[in-house]
Amino acid sequence: MENILDVVIIGSGPAGLTAAIYASRAELEGIVIEKSGMSGGQIINTYEVDNYPGIPGVSGFELANRFREHCDKLGMEFAEGEVERIDVAENGVKTVHLEGGKEYKTKTVIIAGGVKMRKLEVPGEEELSGMGVSYCATCDGAFFKGRDVAVVGGGDVAVEDAIFLARVARKVYVIHRRDEFRAAKSLVRRLLEMDNVEIIWDSVVEQINGSDMVTGLCLFNKKTGEKRELTLDGVFVAVGNIPLSKSYEGVLELDENGYIIAGEDCQSSVPGIFAAGDIRTKPLKQIITAAADGANAVTAVEKYINEASGSF
Repeated sequence: MENILDVVIIGSGPAGLTAAIYASRAELEGIVIEKSGMSGGQIINTYEVDNYPGIPGVSGFELANRFREHCDKLGMEFAEGEVERIDVAENGVKTVHLEGGKEYKTKTVIIAGGVKMRKLEVPGEEELSGMGVSYCATCDGAFFKGRDVAVVGGGDVAVEDAIFLARVARKVYVIHRRDEFRAAKSLVRRLLEMDNVEIIWDSVVEQINGSDMVTGLCLFNKKTGEKRELTLDGVFVAVGNIPLSKSYEGVLELDENGYIIAGEDCQSSVPGIFAAGDIRTKPLKQIITAAADGANAVTAVEKYINEASGSF
């Protein structure tokens, strides 16, 4: 008889790893599907996490390792792969198809695939990616020690990146299309206290200059109409995220931005499929809310399985 799992968890960021912990403790038979051999999602690229209760100042990499170690201690199984699609049978059994032909049959699915970085979509960005254009300050910041760089964005990630870069770079320009930051006030205060940071308000990047390496930016001030050029060595893009939900189009209900529509119980538009973490519609996307989603999703999974126990 073909084995049908209790739950397949897609994604190994904070939501997926928390779901794995709770599923293990609930003695559910399951597996976590992750795209690479590195668990943690986007937090592995976070230099410092200062708002996770009980462990202020922990690095994102260390926090991710603690999550994964907890999963391993409880015996949760992990597999590497990219999800291609999910099929739902009439009896409610879901088949999770991976690229390459591998598939898992399961009673429930928790989608915790997260998001990817949004790009500027301006001339020079693609051509100079990896040659001065970066989307991860903690990954690439060390290459710009003593040099001039820019951070594009105004949210928490952009401000955190600028603070990190100001410790190593000679000069950091922060380019924001509005006249105030959306980031937490505590982060903004730390940023504004740094002597080597200059804020350029109301401005957008029109072009990234350079041939073999980044040499500068062309900026446009949305309020004054003024154009200017900055000479610098690198640009770090932090202008938001795009949900990794393409594999679920046509199966689940998504909002206009591609996020999976699901409430606090993480239930999607398809019974037995749940969305947790940054990939679902919710106002606050933080590590702690992702972890909470993982716990809520497993609670909903248990309820669903109990109520549908005779169907599978």
